[in-house]
Amino acid sequence: MKFTGRSILLALLSIATLTSFAQENQQTTNSPKKILIVVTSHDQLGNTGKKTGIWIEEFAAPYYYLISQGAKITIASPKGGQAPIDPKSNEPSSQTEATKKYFADPATQEKLAHTVVLSKVNQKDYDAVYYPGGHGPMWDLSEDKNSAKLLESFIKNRKPIALVCHAPAALKNVKGDNGKPYINGKQVSAFTNSEEAAVQLTSVVPFSLEDMLKSKGADYKKGADWQPFAVQDGLMITGQNPASSTLVAQKLIAQLNTPITAQ
Repeated sequence: MKFTGRSILLALLSIATLTSFAQENQQTTNSPKKILIVVTSHDQLGNTGKKTGIWIEEFAAPYYYLISQGAKITIASPKGGQAPIDPKSNEPSSQTEATKKYFADPATQEKLAHTVVLSKVNQKDYDAVYYPGGHGPMWDLSEDKNSAKLLESFIKNRKPIALVCHAPAALKNVKGDNGKPYINGKQVSAFTNSEEAAVQLTSVVPFSLEDMLKSKGADYKKGADWQPFAVQDGLMITGQNPASSTLVAQKLIAQLNTPITAQ
């Protein structure tokens, strides 16, 4: 077979193009995942005069797990700035290894003290979003229009969303492409009515989270009270309670490592 200078040049160019494509694809595959964490700005527990906010275990445990997997984290909240922490979540009976690590970690405390204003973030900059709970989201994130639009944008662009405990309250006004509640017909888990009764806040919270999810048509799922339990429906991952936060983070990383063609 006779090779001309032109055919050899074309062959070399083809090899170079394929090699460059393979390298770019490998870089994309190996690049750190960018995860947005959305936390509450609300710090008042109804009319009780007591404080609420983030249940710190639900932030700390997933945060440290996600960064251990190489993720790059940005933290946002409706108001920006210092995010409130529920003081009860740092009582001795509520402390975990993750919360102890957080309160001994000034750098991460600084990040939570300077959250980005939620209205200024864009899903295009992230691979996934995670919402930790605490009772705060029942008041602000449940009604926050920027949060609802952000979640809808992640969903529309086929990026994972993950929420735990009271954070699924943020799904209250999220719509699907058909205009119906996004969670209609989807499996969702969240803090149970019985868990709310156990902490004696049934009459304090603005609504029953379990009942609200069911009213929107969700296929509500739950495990035993206070035990780890999480479900995944497509690209949505939800967990029942503080003990479920690491499980939700693990499912989120597993989903991010799943090729989109396999979904």
